[in-house]
Amino acid sequence: MFLAGLIACAITGILILVRIILGETTFDRILAVNSLGTVIVIGISIHGFYSNRPEFLDIAIVYALINFIGTVAVLKLFSTGSLGGDK
Repeated sequence: MFLAGLIACAITGILILVRIILGETTFDRILAVNSLGTVIVIGISIHGFYSNRPEFLDIAIVYALINFIGTVAVLKLFSTGSLGGDK
């Protein structure tokens, strides 16, 4: 089951990389990078479960939060031209 999960993550990652390269707009590419981050979080969680190390779940949660905040910041930067302030 572990191997099937990692193979599914790998195939999904490859398809997402194709979307990153061939994305039509910048927003498509940014969302594809966010999706890749989600697949990485799933991979970290699967690896932690298989190796019987529950602290990997904490690492996956922190990575997911950083991925989400980074995506929101980049999307705001591209849509408004700044990350904050009175612009």
